[in-house]
Amino acid sequence: MDLKSRLTAADVLGLPNPLYTSSCQCLADFFREEFLKHHACLERQREYYSEVAITQVEDALTSIMGQLDQLCQRDDACQMMTALLRKFDIVTKLSAWTEPDQLH
Repeated sequence: MDLKSRLTAADVLGLPNPLYTSSCQCLADFFREEFLKHHACLERQREYYSEVAITQVEDALTSIMGQLDQLCQRDDACQMMTALLRKFDIVTKLSAWTEPDQLH
């Protein structure tokens, strides 16, 4: 059995992953904070969206947050998380609120 197969089996069985490093934890913490910012921004804009839209976005955020540690172990974690954050940004427009060059 190759290393990738063993890690997948360990993950499925809920065993600790010996390759999960502190850098993975730092990455997960960073992205967790970014997703929490999007959630807070969504809350501030709640009156502008339907309850269905809010529920769908919150469900997606909950799902991602629940899998964040595992997702950050992927080789393409930064690219994948960046793509997800951009999708949330389409809804929340958080980057427009926080980018200094967007201020007038």
